[in-house]
Amino acid sequence: MMLFLMDIWDSVRGFMASGGDVLWLVAAVLFLMWVLMLERYWYLNWISPKQHQAIIAAWDAREDSTSWYAHRIREAWMSQAKQDLNARMLIIKTLVAICPMIGLLGTVTGMIQVFDVMAVHGTSNARMMAAGISMATMPTMAGMVAALSGVFFSTRLDAKMKISLERLKDSLPHH
Repeated sequence: MMLFLMDIWDSVRGFMASGGDVLWLVAAVLFLMWVLMLERYWYLNWISPKQHQAIIAAWDAREDSTSWYAHRIREAWMSQAKQDLNARMLIIKTLVAICPMIGLLGTVTGMIQVFDVMAVHGTSNARMMAAGISMATMPTMAGMVAALSGVFFSTRLDAKMKISLERLKDSLPHH
């Protein structure tokens, strides 16, 4: 088992080395994005239902659910629930959007390295140019993969949040 983990670590280190320093930035943004998305999934599945049940119980305990004041209270509770559900979603969507940009930063830095090799050694040293090309393509690929995973799961998360909010709205009847 330990040998297997060492092999995996060596593969990750080799991949990160072939992509340059920008690949570490992509990894950090990806890690932060996934921590925030997992926190939102946790909130949506375990915390939010309890809060929604408390709101429903408070609404059902009200004697007045038809007056103008009751409607404003219902709207305030719905607004608070929506705000709690959508917390940190803007950060997640921003991180998803910047992943490809960070990958493009890696492309630029890799191509600068290729041009440096060409300026010093000429175009005859293909091996040295290959390292720069690798540093140009790896971060771009990693940034796109990170963004695609983030788009897929943040969209699913957003849809689940909307469904949860609609269920809460349907549980608070007003006449």
